[in-house]
Amino acid sequence: MAGPRHIGVSEASRPVLPRHAKLRYDETRQVWVILAPERVLAPDEIAVEVLKLCDGVRSVGDIADQLAAKYAAPRDAILTDVIAMLQDLADKGFLTEAREKTS
Repeated sequence: MAGPRHIGVSEASRPVLPRHAKLRYDETRQVWVILAPERVLAPDEIAVEVLKLCDGVRSVGDIADQLAAKYAAPRDAILTDVIAMLQDLADKGFLTEAREKTS
């Protein structure tokens, strides 16, 4: 089987955590973490907010729209930051892109 599928994150991407990774709140440490086999990542508050929107349905553009409205911030700046953050997570294997159902 091929190795991890690396994706290029764009405004049209529909990011989602891969099956092996879970976003969970760690009660003991009082922080959000991404749990993956033999790895744990503790994203900051902003990253957690973005990751909660990564459901494989919303596009990166939709996520930027939602955050820009919520924070009354410039969409272009948010989009640039969100793409950079998600690309970093994708490069580390903590994010993939939803695929269309072919059935």
